Amino acid sequence: MDTDCHGIAHQFEDAFGVLRVTSRETRDAIRGAMNVEGSERLPARIKVIDRRRRGALKVGTGELHLEDGARISIVDRLPPDVPFGYHDFLPLGSSEPIRLIVSPGRCPAPPGRHIWGWAVQLYAARSKASWGMGDMADLRTLCDWSKELGARFLLVNPLPAVDPVVPQEASPYYPSSRRFRNPLYIHVENVPGASEVGADLERIAALGRQLNEQPRIRRDEIFALKQQALESIFARFHGDAALDRFRREQGPALRQFATYCVLVEKLGADWSRWPAEFQRPEAPGVTPFAVEHARRVEFHEWLQWVLDEQLAAAATLGIVQDMPIGIATRGADAWTWQDVLGDGVSVGAPPDMYNTMGQNWGIPPWVPERLRAARYVPFIETIRALLRHAGGLRIDHVMGLFRLFWIPQGMSPVDGTYVEYPAEDLLNIVALESHRAGAFVVGEDLGTVGKNVRQMLAAAHILSNRLLWFESHPPRDYPRLALAAVTTHDLPTIAGLWTGNDLAAQQALGLQPNAEATEAIRDRLREMTGLTDSAVAPDVVRATYRLLGEAPSALVAATLEDAVAAVERPNMPATVHQWPNWCIPLSEPLDSLVQAPLPRDIAKSLSQRGKRAGRASAAPRSSGVNGRETEGTSEPAATIDKV
Repeated sequence: MDTDCHGIAHQFEDAFGVLRVTSRETRDAIRGAMNVEGSERLPARIKVIDRRRRGALKVGTGELHLEDGARISIVDRLPPDVPFGYHDFLPLGSSEPIRLIVSPGRCPAPPGRHIWGWAVQLYAARSKASWGMGDMADLRTLCDWSKELGARFLLVNPLPAVDPVVPQEASPYYPSSRRFRNPLYIHVENVPGASEVGADLERIAALGRQLNEQPRIRRDEIFALKQQALESIFARFHGDAALDRFRREQGPALRQFATYCVLVEKLGADWSRWPAEFQRPEAPGVTPFAVEHARRVEFHEWLQWVLDEQLAAAATLGIVQDMPIGIATRGADAWTWQDVLGDGVSVGAPPDMYNTMGQNWGIPPWVPERLRAARYVPFIETIRALLRHAGGLRIDHVMGLFRLFWIPQGMSPVDGTYVEYPAEDLLNIVALESHRAGAFVVGEDLGTVGKNVRQMLAAAHILSNRLLWFESHPPRDYPRLALAAVTTHDLPTIAGLWTGNDLAAQQALGLQPNAEATEAIRDRLREMTGLTDSAVAPDVVRATYRLLGEAPSALVAATLEDAVAAVERPNMPATVHQWPNWCIPLSEPLDSLVQAPLPRDIAKSLSQRGKRAGRASAAPRSSGVNGRETEGTSEPAATIDKV
């Protein structure tokens, strides 16, 4: 991709093979959003090193200050066994150090050759004890049940923090912060001190459990009840050494986030409309405000500690956390790192055969050189937080580590263009953090995939994503270094596709779906499974997962929606209020689901896969209808799998 010194593409090939030239107006607007001038690049005293590459070890002469406090004299190059980590190199004759990030260059492998797990929308997996949505106690139930069935991981929807006001943000892919978690997932009765509240808590809990009868997840009502209960418990809280340790581990970021939450409660959710003395973390009014509201700030710190403790207790098998592509424009992380984000620009996707006008996801992007000048701290903190208590990490739209499609404010996606990112540096940071966490990494590479992206991901041992809906080859030909699945949260369930309900729903909503392509997927499924049109949905689910079980891929995932033969998908892209996105509970409570025969049949098929996995491809196969892994390759999930 031909770019200028700031990474802005002069031109790019779209999904139709047409070369699109970036207009002067678009380039000027993006430069303005980056807050950069001319050909000058921001200085950045940082070097990211893959320790496997001996040429990268050449740094000059000086003193290396290791992360653990040790110091080493360096002549010309680093020792080949320099520890992985974050170090500082002070060149001879200089008083300003260079940050050295030394990476293993590759992520850990999954814990087994042919393992499987469930893909879960946790909010949807509610039990009779839930307060209207799945919570951390339900996550523990899912983990224990999955282990019993032979699963080795649980891929969970993002659990990020949203602003503590109503309306509660429903989309897990539009977080206020990716570093902290959503208190709606707290199981209140398991909070230390809950029993002391007594009858009042029993009354609130009964109201919470009544929400399980609702056909949709009602987050605002859940928020009000849990907030009331948690405030009552916290009123009796007088400190805990474990909370003190948690505060020390999290450092200033936790206090800053908690302060932000209290500011939102007092001033509203859009920090750009706050008085100037609060619009930045370092603004003069913020510290006095935190002191004045110290007890409330402590309450939000306590909520994060409770969540952390409950997540750690729930993770009885490997939890795979999901990293959203970005953050809310006016959320907590954007408040903290506003100088690193593009101003007046958002991320989206160029036009393709499924979205002829393109898409705007409303997410602000990192400015690549500002992120580098910040020594990648925002990215590092985000990855590290998501890997806490995790056995794996799924990076949504992993192509965003290479390039993102920027759309200036006031312009259409048709007028946007790509901006290039320092992919090698970012991949090396992912490798380092996953190495420290002992966690594998999956890159969701469905969509417009740039040149050499999958090769670089494979070199970093980041698993590709393969979907039965999009692959023209049978599962036995899928690559080894991949997570194989049938569908995702943004695509039809098996029952929805087979019965035609999903296509009918799209047409009723006026989305103008590609009916021909959808029918082609159904025809391919019928051919591969050998089923007839008269087959009922549960039998199609069983046959489909027997088929997927032939994949030699390192990981295979089955969705809980398929385990209950649901016809509704969790999210309908290109809708906001027309579809109950992220608000659809499973049709069966966990209490009965764990005893049901269909999920056990799926588990049996996938547990036996290691014995019968077919041959693997020598290299990853192309996905999608075009079969080209180049700029402009458009796969059906392409630009429709975000917020």
